[in-house]
Amino acid sequence: MTTESRPIPLPVTAVTCLEDRAHVERAAVVDLAAGVQRLRLGPVSALAVDRTLHAEPASDAPVTVLAARIVRTWTPRGPVPSSEDGSALRLRAHALEKERRTAEQERDRLRVRLDLLGRLAADLLREIREGSGSGESEGERWGRELDRVDAERDAYAERLRAVEARLTGLDAEDDAILRALAEGEREPAELVAHVELTVEAAEAGPARLRIGHLTPCALWRPAYRAVLDGGSLTLETEAVVWQRTGEDWSDVRLTLSTARSALATEPPGLVEDRLTLRDRSAAERRTVDVEVREELIGDLGPAPVLGLPGVDDGGEARILHAPAPVSVSSDGRAHRVPLSVFTTGAGDEYACSPELSPLVTQVVRFDNRSGHALLAGPVDLVRGSGFIGRGALEFTAPGAAAELAYGSRDDIRVVRYAEESHGAAGLTQRTVVTHTVRLHLSRFSAPGEDGERVVVLRERIPVSEVSAVEVRLREESCSPAPASVDAEGIVRWDVSLPPGGRRTVTLVYEVSASAKVVGI
Repeated sequence: MTTESRPIPLPVTAVTCLEDRAHVERAAVVDLAAGVQRLRLGPVSALAVDRTLHAEPASDAPVTVLAARIVRTWTPRGPVPSSEDGSALRLRAHALEKERRTAEQERDRLRVRLDLLGRLAADLLREIREGSGSGESEGERWGRELDRVDAERDAYAERLRAVEARLTGLDAEDDAILRALAEGEREPAELVAHVELTVEAAEAGPARLRIGHLTPCALWRPAYRAVLDGGSLTLETEAVVWQRTGEDWSDVRLTLSTARSALATEPPGLVEDRLTLRDRSAAERRTVDVEVREELIGDLGPAPVLGLPGVDDGGEARILHAPAPVSVSSDGRAHRVPLSVFTTGAGDEYACSPELSPLVTQVVRFDNRSGHALLAGPVDLVRGSGFIGRGALEFTAPGAAAELAYGSRDDIRVVRYAEESHGAAGLTQRTVVTHTVRLHLSRFSAPGEDGERVVVLRERIPVSEVSAVEVRLREESCSPAPASVDAEGIVRWDVSLPPGGRRTVTLVYEVSASAKVVGI
């Protein structure tokens, strides 16, 4: 069996990005000899999951893949190109090197000067010996020359000691910096992975191999950009992709999937749920215990979680495709990939739920004309004045209606007052609780502004689940009469406000209960 020593390049050709990982597909064309041989391809990401490695010939060539595995090795990183802006430690080490060279040159000059002064002193002493032997007497001059030489030798010796002391300090500081550089800026070894394939070829010739595997550290989330222009809305769908797999994706076919491969596929276990019947006690037959509670009106969807939320796909795996090849760097940053764009007619209303918030919000409604499901995600809101904020889009099926909140209106103010009164109803001794809600609307208009603005007000009334408790809307006492009341107890008014106008909306409803009811 032959073994190819040099690695064969194995580029990434397609990526399927999942909610928390990615499936990477690679392809390579290799020249095979007849017989069994081992191939070394790569490098590939060291994060590749070994048990998901799959290799097969991409054509009908008579090639059989006998074995496939991922081999990882530690290799030193290549030299890092120098830059003009080095670290503070390297700059200080460079400055110390220059200062030490200057100090060493000064030390050499001082040593030469001291050597010359020593020879000068030796020559002067020899002259004194020879002059004294020949009877010459120049004691004053000899003493003056000796004093001058000794003074210069002392001065230069002191300078030499200062230079040597400075060199000692520079050496100590340089050693400390070198230790810090060795500990803090040492280039660690890099984990490099290759794919080893054992293949059998019936005949020699080129063959195309396709290899796939899963890798972590890659994910995607949907994002949108909504541009409101008069009565039309343009919605751009994008995918925000992050990846830090250790290798860049260059011009790959990108597929986005909401499949959750990490979730268990086993059905939940069945447990016994036993129901029993018993007779009511005398106290239970005499009274009906009720309570007032709030129920959230919602639909199916993922539970809210802290941090980055998951992808809400409506309970069914969705597949989206990037229309063009995509390049995503392995830098851990967000990369936006355009997916689709459509323009459709949009209707808007100014809505307010005073019990929840006094703000009047512009709500835009439109139909999903993208041809695919709109997954839940953040939306960048844009209208005539530019970017105005960020909203959220819920899961919307193809062709279904969706809505976006385009911020609140500062020129409309809503004030809410609520009160209740208790009483009894005649011979039946029914307890009656009357609730009165007053909503005061004011519109502050700029000079020259004309035209009425319709504000949709929504209030809620209780919905009874037992026959012993009745809820009745007193339409004769409401001013004006509500436009509609739905089965969930939501009361709606369409209030028109002229520039500078004021309106008051009154809601009256009563909750009555028989004498057996307790808890109200």
